[in-house]
Amino acid sequence: MAWDEWEQLKTAAQDRSARMQLNQASAQDGGQGDLAVDRQDLAAIGDSAFKLFEDLGRHGRDAWSSSQAAAKDLITQEYELGTGLDVVQKKWEKQLQSLVDACAHISNHMDFTKKSHRGDEYFIVSTVSSIETLDKGFDEGGKS
Repeated sequence: MAWDEWEQLKTAAQDRSARMQLNQASAQDGGQGDLAVDRQDLAAIGDSAFKLFEDLGRHGRDAWSSSQAAAKDLITQEYELGTGLDVVQKKWEKQLQSLVDACAHISNHMDFTKKSHRGDEYFIVSTVSSIETLDKGFDEGGKS
């Protein structure tokens, strides 16, 4: 893009009374863009994941000992159902562990996101400010 073309585009944008907005939604949208994150929402998701993690850890294995005892008893009596019950119990244990791990991951990630969001916000504001300063320098350099 040539310098003259850039100047024409800037003039056309000013003529339409449009203003370039970086990292910010228009006032019509209530100031909320697609990337808006509410810290309370993140906290609620993290809290729910943590509560589910705790509840699954506490109650997810309540039937384990009775299921294992029943499976052993049925196997001893040579019922094939005993082996089936043992397989189901092992699969339940594996799925339960996957779910508990996922809940812990979600909870930890929400905590991390809340903390890092503050740093991201500072970075974005400082970067946008730098772009604005650079743009002003080009405006001043083009007018001489």
